[in-house]
Amino acid sequence: MGIAFRGDILVEDRIIVEVKSVTEILPIHHKQLLNYLKITDLHLGLLVNFNTAEINKNIFRIINGY
Repeated sequence: MGIAFRGDILVEDRIIVEVKSVTEILPIHHKQLLNYLKITDLHLGLLVNFNTAEINKNIFRIINGY
């Protein structure tokens, strides 16, 4: 049985972009993206919440720290 995930966007096979539209980003959202990074052995991910009036405060950079 293989491991699979459904990431939202994969950029240049290097960066996972996880898109949300929620009232607030919760710790589980950060953990979800970090798990995606770990199972794909990628280093960088972006967590973006579009349900906001201030998008610049709702983009989070997540690093898989080997």
